[in-house]
Amino acid sequence: MRHFKHVGLSAATGLAALLFCSHPASAATGSGGDSYPPREEVFQLVAKQTQGTFVDVDGSSGPSQGDEFVITGNLFRASVAVGTYSQICTLTRTAPMDEFDLQCAADLALPLGQITVEGRFTVTAAGPGNIDLAITGGTGRYRTAQGFVHADNVSNTETTITVHLIR
Repeated sequence: MRHFKHVGLSAATGLAALLFCSHPASAATGSGGDSYPPREEVFQLVAKQTQGTFVDVDGSSGPSQGDEFVITGNLFRASVAVGTYSQICTLTRTAPMDEFDLQCAADLALPLGQITVEGRFTVTAAGPGNIDLAITGGTGRYRTAQGFVHADNVSNTETTITVHLIR
C-alpha cells in the first residue's frame, strides 16, 4: 500500500494538475487577432504541493475503486509565485494490481482568473505515462479557455506543467 500511495500521490501531483519546474517559463503566441483564427498561448508553470491526502473509501489494505487523492499547492513561473492549484483524483480502475487509472479534476487559480482542467490517465509500477488533460473552461481572462495541459513529475511534490491555452 505504501508504494501505491507514493506512486499515486506523485501521479496525482503531475496532473492539474498539471503544471511545474525550475526551468524559466516560456511563452509563445500564435498569429492572429482576437477573433479568428483562435490564438494559442503556451506557457510553463511549476506546481509545488503544499498539502496532500489519500482518502481510502473502504478501509481496505490496497487500492480500491473510489479511493481519492486530494492535493493543493502553489504555482510558480520563473521562480515567482503566481497562484495556487487544487485537484481531486479518483481511482476508477485498479486492475491489474500494479496499474490503476485516475480521473482528475483541477483548477489553476492565477491572477487574471482560473483555468479548469479534467481528464484520466494510467499509472503503472514505472509511474504515470503521459499526463495530458483537457482544459474545460475558466473564469476571468480564461472564460473562453480551451486546449490542454501536459504534466511531467519532477519529484513527489513538484510537477512541470506546460499549458496549451486556446482563447
